Amino acid sequence: MGLYCGIDLHSNNGVYAVTDGEDRLLFRRRLPNDLAVVLRTLEPFREQLEAVAVESTYNWYWLVDGLQAHGYPMRLANPAKMEQYEGLKQTDDNTDASFLAHLLRLGILPQGYIYPAEDRPVRDLLRRRMLLVHQRTALILSLQGMFCREIGSTPSWRKIVQEDAEALCQRFGSQQELGFIATEQVEVIRFLARKIRLFEKRALEKATLRTSYEKLLTMPGVGKVLGLTIMFETGQISRFAKVGNYTSYCRGVSAKRLSNGKKKGENNRKSGNAYLAWAFVEAAHHAMRVCPQALKFYERKKAKTNGAVATKALASKWSKAAYYILRRQEAFDLKRVFG
Repeated sequence: MGLYCGIDLHSNNGVYAVTDGEDRLLFRRRLPNDLAVVLRTLEPFREQLEAVAVESTYNWYWLVDGLQAHGYPMRLANPAKMEQYEGLKQTDDNTDASFLAHLLRLGILPQGYIYPAEDRPVRDLLRRRMLLVHQRTALILSLQGMFCREIGSTPSWRKIVQEDAEALCQRFGSQQELGFIATEQVEVIRFLARKIRLFEKRALEKATLRTSYEKLLTMPGVGKVLGLTIMFETGQISRFAKVGNYTSYCRGVSAKRLSNGKKKGENNRKSGNAYLAWAFVEAAHHAMRVCPQALKFYERKKAKTNGAVATKALASKWSKAAYYILRRQEAFDLKRVFG
């Protein structure tokens, strides 16, 4: 008779529950987040374990990778799709771990994607680059806002960062503090720009490119870095059965809850991959500069809604195109996208 193990993982420990084919609890203990301790504790059950489930928390890498390396059949549970019986009077870490084992036994555990360990370092490089881009953008907008308030105009940020300290201070006249702020912020912006280029260079050097990468570069608005981001955040395109599943994962579909044609609320708008959502929005912004059809689509949508919604609509369209590019290994086809 096979055994099943559920793990309720936390930041510094986890509760491990092992059950048999009739949901009888054979073992349950709280263990520290120490792979050697975990391996030693689960060793008596290893040969009989049918599967081991751990929730997709922020810190699952070390545990899943470590157990997989020692032959354990791992499953990554999707917590967004799991809900215990609401009539339970009390739930805790022990019941959560046992519940995972129960779902494993029944074969109904909602599973997440175990991203290949060998690809995660480059993906994380690109994610940290994106974080730096966000920080630089926030500083640029802050600086431009100060210029607009104080001197009544908003110069191009590219022009601002090329000016030396003396020129920046002269823009604000006798307001020396504002000149100081501008000078220091420009220094930080320049620093972040250098670090962003360093992360990009490292990612391009270390990435193992797939055939689909070259195809992604045929999309208007998608350059080397965005192409890498889309490729590494997507992983295996085969895990998405339909284009709608992929677009939803990219946060490119509406999260409204409707009844009888009326809005009754919203579902989880944040369900999906935030990095892919950002990548396709960036691609949409760039595409509008180089693709007249994309700009025309955006302007038509904007006339009916607003700029943000129109951009998301174009990003959604780009995510659908990317799905078929990755799935069919074909180049971008403007006629298929816009008809």
